[in-house]
Amino acid sequence: MAGPTTAERGARRPKKGAAPARPSRPAPRRRLPPARVLLLGLAALALAGGGAWVLYGSSWLRVEATAVSGTRVLTPAQVEAAAGVPEGAPLASVDTEAIAGRLLRKLPRIDTVEVSRSWPDTVELTVTERTPVLLAASRGGYTEIDATGFRYATVKRPPAGVPLLELKAADSASLRRFGREELTVSAVAVAGGLPEAVAKDTRSLRVTSFDAVTLELTRGRRVVWGSAENGEPKSRALTALMKAEPRARTFDVSAPTAPAASRG
Repeated sequence: MAGPTTAERGARRPKKGAAPARPSRPAPRRRLPPARVLLLGLAALALAGGGAWVLYGSSWLRVEATAVSGTRVLTPAQVEAAAGVPEGAPLASVDTEAIAGRLLRKLPRIDTVEVSRSWPDTVELTVTERTPVLLAASRGGYTEIDATGFRYATVKRPPAGVPLLELKAADSASLRRFGREELTVSAVAVAGGLPEAVAKDTRSLRVTSFDAVTLELTRGRRVVWGSAENGEPKSRALTALMKAEPRARTFDVSAPTAPAASRG
């Protein structure tokens, strides 16, 4: 390949007596005048202050309504009264946790509650009520017991399809050892694990000791369940036994590997 020409070599070399070329410098950044910076800062403050005024100082975004959903036994009016939502207060300042705490404290029937803001002017209360698994007879009627064994409300009339708990363990060794509450929890575990068809026919659940739970069914039938342990195999054994012996009056699944049925 041919080398550079004489003209090219001369173009690359500075002429004698000429000043050397200086490296190029980046163009200096343009700075905003102080007055413009001040104006931008004031505008940002005005926007922030205006937003805070709209949320807290104006009459536009204030609580005007409370919406209640999810009730079954309770009425929306009961929930609203217990919630104590501050009507007329800025919606942004509503303490949702405090409202939820008041509802759970004043209305034990409520299992969970969600409190939320619905802009521009509504507080929404979404409640989930407890479901009774057993009933306990009391002076005022019937006390409802949920799946955790918690006694949360007394009603005059028993809800349909909820069996009555008969705790007959007074002065027994089981009662002294386990206590009334633990025996109740055991009964709840039995009631909650029954086959659907059996649960519908169960009228009462009798507990005489930790190891002696008996179900009283419709049409004079009874089930000897035993303890609350091994609920799933007992349920399977009971379902199969009832199909095999439809005329039986007593079903014993206290030992699920050797279930028995009789007509007596």
